[in-house]
Amino acid sequence: MKKIIGILVFLLSISSFAQEKRYDVAAFLYPAYAADDPRLTPFWPMGIGEWETVMTVQDRFPGHYWKREPLWGYVNEADPAVMEMEINQALKYGVNVFIFDWYWYDGRPFMETTLNNGFLKADNCQDMQFYLMWANHNVGNTWDTRLYDKNEDNIIWRGETDREEFEKICKRNIEKYFKQPNYYKIDGKPVFMLYDIVYLVDGLGGLDETIEAFKWFEQETIKAGFPGLDLQIVIHGNNMNYSGVDGVKRYDDGNDFFQNLGFTSATHYQFAHFIWMDDEYDNIVKRAIKEWKDLDKDLDIPYYPHVSVGWDNSPRVKESAVSRNNTPEKFQIALQAAKDYVDARPDLHPLITINSWNEWTETSYLQPDNVYGYGYLEAVRNVFGPAK
Repeated sequence: MKKIIGILVFLLSISSFAQEKRYDVAAFLYPAYAADDPRLTPFWPMGIGEWETVMTVQDRFPGHYWKREPLWGYVNEADPAVMEMEINQALKYGVNVFIFDWYWYDGRPFMETTLNNGFLKADNCQDMQFYLMWANHNVGNTWDTRLYDKNEDNIIWRGETDREEFEKICKRNIEKYFKQPNYYKIDGKPVFMLYDIVYLVDGLGGLDETIEAFKWFEQETIKAGFPGLDLQIVIHGNNMNYSGVDGVKRYDDGNDFFQNLGFTSATHYQFAHFIWMDDEYDNIVKRAIKEWKDLDKDLDIPYYPHVSVGWDNSPRVKESAVSRNNTPEKFQIALQAAKDYVDARPDLHPLITINSWNEWTETSYLQPDNVYGYGYLEAVRNVFGPAK
C-alpha cells in the first residue's frame, strides 16, 4: 500500500509540474481594424478599416460560405478601452503575447494606431507582452475589394527600403518599442521578426549589405542596454533554397543563409505559406507537423512551432483556397501537437505562434464569431490554460 501511495504522490507531482510550466502563446495581430489613419481611406472609404470588407463581403463562388460576424462588434481597435477588453480576453483564454504586424511605407509608419493609440494606452497594457513583425511586403490591390475581380497587380507601396531608411526604422523601434517594459524578450534580447527577407535584400542592395545592416542593428540594440537582438525570420515555403536571392549564387542551404545573415530564430506566419490549403484541416495539420520536425532537423537556430486557425482569403480576392472542417476541436489537436513539440525539446524556449488574433479577411482568427462562438479561444485555454 505504501508503495502505491508513493507512486501516486510521484505522479501527482509530475502532473503539478506540467501544469505549472508556462508557455508563451503568441498571436499575430493585424492592425487594420481602426478608423484614425487617413491612409486607410483609399482602401476602405467607410472609415472603419478592413471591417468594411468583413461587413460587405458576399459568397464568392458556388458552395462558398462567408457570413462571419464578430461577437464583440465592429470595434475600433485603436481605442484603448477596446484593447483593454481584448487584452483581458486574450489572457483569460491563454494568449499572453501579441505579435503586431507592423508596416512602414513612404518613409513613415502605416497602420500603427492600433498599437500606439489602442494597445499601449490600454490601462492593462503591461499585463500583455508584445513584439513586432515587420510586414515589409509590397501593397497592391488586395485590400481594395472594389478591385477584387480585376486581374490587375498595381503596386501602391513597395516593401524595399535602403540603408538610410532601414537605420531610421531600427532606431525608432529600439527607442519607441524595445524599451517598453512589456516588449517581448528571450534571454533579455528583444525579439524582432522579419516577414520577407527577399524584399529587404533587394532594398539594401545585396546579401553583404544586409549582413552588415543586421550587424549594425544588433550593435544599436546593445548600445540601448540590451544583451543582444533576437532576430526572427518568417519562413516561406518548405523549399529553403535561397541561392541567387541577390543575383549571386551562394548559400544554397536555407540554414546557412539564415545563419550568415544573423537570424537567431525562426517561425511561420501562416500555414498557407507552405501548405496547399484547399484541403481538410486534418491533412493540413499533418503536413505542418512534418514541416516542424524537418525544420528542427535542418536548422541550427531554434524553430518555434506555428499553428494557423484556417484559411479563406476570398473576402479580399475573387476566389481562394479554403481550408475545410477547421473546427475548434481540430484546432485544439493542432495546438496540442505544438505543445508536445515544445515539451519534447526542453532547451527550446516555450514559444508557440498562432495565426491569428484577428485576421478576419483571411478567415484565420481567434476572436469569437457567430459560427463557433468562443470555440477557438477555448481550444487555446484547454491546451495551455489561462495566462492570468
